[in-house]
Amino acid sequence: MLRQLICFALCLGTTFMLNAQQLSSTVTVEQGKLSGKHVEHLHQFFGVPYAEPPVGQLRWQPPQKAQNWLGIKQVHTFENQCMQKYLYDDMRFRSKGVSEDCLYLNIWTPDLAPTEKLPVLVYFYGGGFRAGDGSEPRYDGAALAKKGIVVVTVNYRLGIFGLLAHPSLSAQSGYGGSGNYTFLDQQAALEWVNKNISQFGGDPTRVTIGGESAGSISVSAHMVAPDSKGLFSAAIGQSGSILGPPLPAVSLQKAHEMGVSTVNQLHNKLSLKVDRGNIEQLREVSAETLLDALEELGISRFSTTVDGRFIKDLPISLYRKGQFAKVPLLAGVNSQESHYTSIVDKPLVTKEDYQQAIRNLYPEYYQEVLAMFNISEQEDIKDALQTLASDRFISFGAWAWIDAVTHHPSVSGKQPSTYFYRYDHIRPARKVSEGGTGEHHDRGAVHSAEIEYVFGNLDNNPLYLWQPEDYQVSKVVQGYFERFIKTHDPNGEGQAFWPTFSSEKWMILSKEPEYQSFEAHIKRYQFFMDYYYPSN
Repeated sequence: MLRQLICFALCLGTTFMLNAQQLSSTVTVEQGKLSGKHVEHLHQFFGVPYAEPPVGQLRWQPPQKAQNWLGIKQVHTFENQCMQKYLYDDMRFRSKGVSEDCLYLNIWTPDLAPTEKLPVLVYFYGGGFRAGDGSEPRYDGAALAKKGIVVVTVNYRLGIFGLLAHPSLSAQSGYGGSGNYTFLDQQAALEWVNKNISQFGGDPTRVTIGGESAGSISVSAHMVAPDSKGLFSAAIGQSGSILGPPLPAVSLQKAHEMGVSTVNQLHNKLSLKVDRGNIEQLREVSAETLLDALEELGISRFSTTVDGRFIKDLPISLYRKGQFAKVPLLAGVNSQESHYTSIVDKPLVTKEDYQQAIRNLYPEYYQEVLAMFNISEQEDIKDALQTLASDRFISFGAWAWIDAVTHHPSVSGKQPSTYFYRYDHIRPARKVSEGGTGEHHDRGAVHSAEIEYVFGNLDNNPLYLWQPEDYQVSKVVQGYFERFIKTHDPNGEGQAFWPTFSSEKWMILSKEPEYQSFEAHIKRYQFFMDYYYPSN
């Protein structure tokens, strides 16, 4: 009897200790102890430092490992977002401010000590490498965490702070290149996750990286980055690819030329002294002053660079040579990635307007491009322009990415599973109280419209008049993504079967998903492949 009482007491004590650990949300990582918070059966750790603040002499340097701390670090609130201007009115932030001190990540987990380690999603936000933040409510990881996934969002440097390449920086780097600090930040976060995520109940061998727009471009870049190899086991790309025309990777020489031009313009704009190197002086200029000067100069875009460290060659070459991570990939586009007015900015577009626009864009291939579209009615013109705009902005690049991964001959003979989608569900009208008209004007699913549906976060976005149908679409779409993260196969739970990608069909994601013919798009995408990436 005494032995039974002792065993009971020991079991009770162990259970109490486990419950206390769960409720306290305290974990030990490589740098020290972290105290998060326990909310609605989830453990949340916001503002976890994964690298040293890239300030002072660390501006325009690869991220440095976060230093150890003493005691218990409280990580209950989101930290700073990285330096950026206010660009997109649909972005809502929960960060405490804007600062160069911004290299933090956020973690949602359902269980700190599960009997079996859980799959992990590491997500990179979109925003054109100019804006965005891991605190945005649409990326909140709670809904996915409640389904048994450890979710991590990552802050990374943007704009000039994340992508500037310059000969002086390359001379200082130790590897002969510069730029790509954006991606090196993300890579450092992945390394941190690999070392520490087991303390949050996550399985470091089951990490899926995902992202939308610039975040998706980032995912496709990590797939050809040698030092990212082994840090993830699957990939998700929503509306973006490093092979897309808008933000192409450039050679180090080209990046140097662009960087020198930018730095010289800033030097003149800010009336800096000339007795020291431009880069050293710019390191002493406040981040806010730099952003203001860039805005006045009209400089907003910076390119991915073949820096010799993060990537060794142009991405198209690496994909063509098969030098990419052979992991399962789920990628896709939205039906209206761009608006027809991005090509012809007129409410009423005539056939002559359309033809002239094509002639201006593709003077040598004018007739060939016109022949790709069947124009018979006035509305056909807008539809054709919208398709062309979407192809140029996002859709072609996404196809080029998944096509390269799917059809490159594998040394092992086994291809990674790939799944391609088009998201068609049209988001409801924007509320009048939130700057909308209360009426619907979209011709399709616009760029970034799927994010809240994937994360199950419709209620986190107060801008739109969500309807019961939207919640049903979210349930369906989130289910596909959830299953892919867990099993690398989106199928199950009685939903429409989603076969692996072929050149003939793709999955149409909507209230009632359907596997449809892809044939009508192939000719256009093959034209763009020859146009942007000729083989010879």
